[in-house]
Amino acid sequence: MNLMDQTFEVLKSQNRTALIPFLTVGDPDIETTVEIIVQLEAAGADILELGVPYSDPLADGPVIQRASQRALKHGVTIRTCMETAVKARESGVQMPFILFTYFNPVLQMGLDLFFKEVQTHEISGLIIPDLPIEESGDIRRRAEEAGVSLIPLVAPTSNERIEKIVSNASGFVYCVSSLGVTGERSTFHQGVEEFIQTVKKYTNIPVAVGFGISTHEQVTHFSQICDGVVVGSAIVREIESAIPLLNDANTRQEGLLQIREFVAQLKA
Repeated sequence: MNLMDQTFEVLKSQNRTALIPFLTVGDPDIETTVEIIVQLEAAGADILELGVPYSDPLADGPVIQRASQRALKHGVTIRTCMETAVKARESGVQMPFILFTYFNPVLQMGLDLFFKEVQTHEISGLIIPDLPIEESGDIRRRAEEAGVSLIPLVAPTSNERIEKIVSNASGFVYCVSSLGVTGERSTFHQGVEEFIQTVKKYTNIPVAVGFGISTHEQVTHFSQICDGVVVGSAIVREIESAIPLLNDANTRQEGLLQIREFVAQLKA
């Protein structure tokens, strides 16, 4: 049982739902990312998705695409993202980390080295959105050997594939609330609640929901039917809006506080 599994167990015993923010590592820079991670935990984040910036992020909307472009300008790589997790630990952060990456950066690093580095840098989970379940056998096996959870994404259109997708899941099952790419939404896929209940019929591990969730009201709603709620684009947008403050030494703390307060009110 890794740190993420332990966190879900504790939250379950307390009848609480995990708040799982997402951020793009290196946006606006690595030093600031570490400081933001500290603020996210202080705001009540339970688990954190570390987004690896990628030049062709098929599942991501414009907000996260812009964040990836800013990070890539600083030369941020998948290794940089894992090293950032260690720097956050050294700053006192205790929550578990999930590495959110497309498959190409993993292949470029090489599977043997990748999983060795994942272990070394205390990564608890992996989300690889462009890795089909039918082609994930080797990665799943390596993840199990490394004590890391390979977290599957399941969409409302998965239909008869839901049982197959979640059957070998570990960590948690990530339910996609809406079709299309990531981004803030005021409405979600019709029948999303029924879809989540269907997923829960096929698994005993935690079920989380994400894609488009951006307000306190939405977090509260999904907290009633899920074990975790993922908020991505809304937080990345908040970071983007705070960049002018973060880049000025005189207003840097104000920018960090702006991000912290936004995440705190999601959970309040």
